[in-house]
Amino acid sequence: MHSCSERKRQIGSLLRRFPKIRPELDEEYRKIYVKHYMENRSGGTKVSRVTAILESWGHRKVAGTARNGCSTLEIGAGTLNQFGFEKKTGIYDIVEPFSQLYENSEYLGNVDRIYADINEVEETRKYDRITSVYAFEHILNLPEVIARAALKLNEGGILAVAIPNEGRFLWKAAYTCSSGLEFRRRYGLDYEVIMRHEHVNTADEIETLLAFFFRKMKRCMFGIGKDMSLYRYYECSEPRTERCRKYLE
Repeated sequence: MHSCSERKRQIGSLLRRFPKIRPELDEEYRKIYVKHYMENRSGGTKVSRVTAILESWGHRKVAGTARNGCSTLEIGAGTLNQFGFEKKTGIYDIVEPFSQLYENSEYLGNVDRIYADINEVEETRKYDRITSVYAFEHILNLPEVIARAALKLNEGGILAVAIPNEGRFLWKAAYTCSSGLEFRRRYGLDYEVIMRHEHVNTADEIETLLAFFFRKMKRCMFGIGKDMSLYRYYECSEPRTERCRKYLE
């Protein structure tokens, strides 16, 4: 009884943190932010190219959920680099508010419909698979997005999510000693400021929300345990539809 009430208290406390507010950047960071962001997403520096190799683990995990003819909605599609890991098998829609990321992508022709927000997806449009690769850590209203995604799944559909292990030891140590050093060398600025601006959600928060909105959740780690891993992958099914609807009321 105590453990159940404690879990309810914890999830209630977590839900009250949303929607979050992104920390503002000072002028010196704003001047270089778009350039840095684009280079980081496209592998435009030595460190980002190494990072892209490591991140391919999550891309491959998500790609492995594709089935012939399945319909897909990708949340936070960015530069459309997920298409480098999987073939389009059916309808493939994306949610991406930053059009600058995908407008010149070689994969743009693979996309059927583009939405700036998941709220724009038609009520009647459902998917066999909803995916997100290294995006959930950025989303300010994440519980709403997960709840809406859950309600957009066809019966038997899955939500497949890859995220960095934000908030845990190895992840912070890894980016501090790689991207952090490169960023300071190039701009003379503290990379931690950028990370706090971009990564508003920790891996543990994301896991708790997925478990709250779905009955079944499988987790894989790129590493050993929660502290000594770089990335996590989740495969969620059997959405708690009534809970999702109640949250969205």
